[in-house]
Amino acid sequence: MNNDKIKIFLIDDDALFLKSLEIDFLQHADFIIETYATGELCIANLSRNPDVIILDYHLDDIYSNAMNGIETLDLIKAFNPDIPVVILSSQDKIDVAIDCMHHHAFDYVVKSETAFFRLQKIISRIFSYKKMEKQLNWYMERM
Repeated sequence: MNNDKIKIFLIDDDALFLKSLEIDFLQHADFIIETYATGELCIANLSRNPDVIILDYHLDDIYSNAMNGIETLDLIKAFNPDIPVVILSSQDKIDVAIDCMHHHAFDYVVKSETAFFRLQKIISRIFSYKKMEKQLNWYMERM
């Protein structure tokens, strides 16, 4: 993490939803936020080392041949399998969520009025796990 601030990449082709999500994050916590309208732009900027990526499932509103969320997720995981990726979707179908988990998404959130609250909780959980992992590694090194 950079200077104790969590860097979040937000990727969504719905400009209005993307902006409202960015504003919500910036109003409620001290995050570094980078937004991208396509999976291709996200992939091109992975060297900027995000701590968490929140990724739309479809990503096909701007360009009909754009990478979808699953294709983007696969490339993110190929670049760095340790980056937690949360998939956001308007799809409230269990098979879609299961597909995302098979592609190693950290979690799946349905776009709704409670989505931002759920995302905050997930990010807290991610960094609780990372903190526990660090402590465990420190302990194991000393044994």
